[in-house]
Amino acid sequence: MSRDAVIVGAVRTPLGKRGGGLAGVHPVDLAAEALRALVERTGVDAGLVEDVVFGCVSQAGEQAVNVGRNALLAAGYPESVPGTTVDRQCGSSQQAAHFAAAGLVAGHYDLVVAGGVESMSRVPMLCTVSNGPGDPWSPGIFARYPDFRFDQGTAAEAIADKWSITRGEADQLALESHERAIAARDSGAFDAEIVPVAGVSTDEGPRTTTSADALAGLRPAFLEGGQVTAGNSSQISDGAAALLMTTSDKARELGLKPLARIHSVAVKGGDPVEMLTATIPATLSVLARSGLRLADMDSIEINEAFATVVLAWAKELGGDRDIDMKKVNPRGGAIALGHPLGASGARLMTTLLHTLHDTGGRYGLQVMCEGGGMANATVIERI
Repeated sequence: MSRDAVIVGAVRTPLGKRGGGLAGVHPVDLAAEALRALVERTGVDAGLVEDVVFGCVSQAGEQAVNVGRNALLAAGYPESVPGTTVDRQCGSSQQAAHFAAAGLVAGHYDLVVAGGVESMSRVPMLCTVSNGPGDPWSPGIFARYPDFRFDQGTAAEAIADKWSITRGEADQLALESHERAIAARDSGAFDAEIVPVAGVSTDEGPRTTTSADALAGLRPAFLEGGQVTAGNSSQISDGAAALLMTTSDKARELGLKPLARIHSVAVKGGDPVEMLTATIPATLSVLARSGLRLADMDSIEINEAFATVVLAWAKELGGDRDIDMKKVNPRGGAIALGHPLGASGARLMTTLLHTLHDTGGRYGLQVMCEGGGMANATVIERI
């Protein structure tokens, strides 16, 4: 009998603002909160978990020395449970889910946890570059890509120019992200997926004071006269998320209810200078692999690293593919909720899964741009 990969539990912490309510929590303990809640809510014996595959980008200081293993120990899992840590930049925990699914289908696991963590308040972004010896981009890299720097903000501006994205379009997407996130938060749509931590029970990022005028008044962040501002870019955040994954047969044996199955996955590389546009070929690849169309997707989560990333993806894949933008980040995205790097992939998948169950949708698409010019894409099917 062929094996599959299903999700039987999905939880996340609230997303805290930089310096906010989660800033006092060590990232290992932050991740442990999600891991502990995952086994408590599903009722599974943590000793049955055969691996914890965790995403984390800034693996230094408090997030160094295999944060995945440290987190499961802090969560009280048996010492017999191993753990590992993955870095595919912003898509790290989505890649963790891909690795977990592949292990299940291959028969390497019967029960596995995928997830991720990032405390950007405590372990700043790029600290692994600034505090280490040397430069990650070697003479060989610069020989291939001379006279430029790898910079996401500059890339986001280049995308705006290439796809003729205006400041007004970027700000409008940002405003809608906040409006959708606030509506979801206030309606309790996030309640089932969130585990409170340190007295924080809701996402801190969404701003009720955001308006079109306020966004229009912000200065460009990377380029004089540019389109990209702090208001239409993702927020620096703290958070963790975790998924319990198994096979349909093992779920039946353990009395667990499958919530969704991993239908299809893809990962693609692209221009590392443009950097943030591999979401486009990754989406096309996962749709081809799945035999589905964008129109078949009942909900789509694309990481709002920058508004220009989402808008370029929509413009490039629009037309006859007929993207309904009401289905794209329907509960807000990283501009409003925040983007805790290594946790975001599992956070998006958790929200996507819960959205499908709340709305009765069948198929969901998740896609994320990543540093270095890569992107992961996943289609899940609600069960």
